[in-house]
Amino acid sequence: MRIIDAHNHPDWLGHDFTRMLENMDKNNIERCWLLSHICPRNEHNVIYNEVMGGAVLGMSDGPVPFTRCLSYKERAPERFILGYSPDPRDREACRMLIAANKIYGAKICGEVKIRTMYDSPDCIRLFHTAGELGMPVVMHFDYDRQTTYKDPWTEWYGGSIHTLERVLQECPDTIFLGHAPGFWIHISNDELWKTNSYPNIEKDKIVPGGEVVRLLRKYPNLYCDISAGSGRMALSRDKKFTKELLTEFQDRFLYARDCFDNSHQELLNSLDLPEEILKKLYAENALHLVPEN
Repeated sequence: MRIIDAHNHPDWLGHDFTRMLENMDKNNIERCWLLSHICPRNEHNVIYNEVMGGAVLGMSDGPVPFTRCLSYKERAPERFILGYSPDPRDREACRMLIAANKIYGAKICGEVKIRTMYDSPDCIRLFHTAGELGMPVVMHFDYDRQTTYKDPWTEWYGGSIHTLERVLQECPDTIFLGHAPGFWIHISNDELWKTNSYPNIEKDKIVPGGEVVRLLRKYPNLYCDISAGSGRMALSRDKKFTKELLTEFQDRFLYARDCFDNSHQELLNSLDLPEEILKKLYAENALHLVPEN
């Protein structure tokens, strides 16, 4: 079965080019969407200075500059699919996205992870451009937890789940992939999002009617990126619910990691899904959004 990791980054979590390829081979991953993360230095989590190469290399345009993605792609073009998102607040952002697509072959707009509302005029302009280029947009959502957790490291990104709905309405011709704690906490129709970024998968069972499900049913341009702890934990809260969800939206979920363990494959393989659905989740849905040349 073909496997495409639809969310990862270069030089992330101690994995340089060689270690990333070794890890992909170990986990039978054929190709990877390699995403940039570009934002001002005072907007990304300070822990990134320890775990991401951009900070160590003194990069000024974010913890994951596009140049690092391009470096991997040039050395193993058959293994990586380029993702790039400029900061939408840069007045040249749309032109930069067009250049990345036309000159370097970037296929995904992402990862968008900045401290601004994603329904701002600057963001909407960039998202329309991505849609015109046929580039799906990977969006990171996080609520502000500095008050809740007394943690100065936490940052907010993108706004609320209602911000996402406004974006889906404004850009019906652009494909968006929901990702990260501020998105996945809304898989359940409860108040957990007000106090927690992540659920307790043993105690916080799914309450039907969550915003993620409602938005999937209402907006055909919304897809789901299951990566990171946020996606894995959301889908682990109630496996019966998850199997039904992935069956209903089998064309709109993408296997993705944002890490280097095998927990997301272990989760999907534990659900007893038909092989034709697993094929979609592991590769076919990603290939639908970003066809092979």
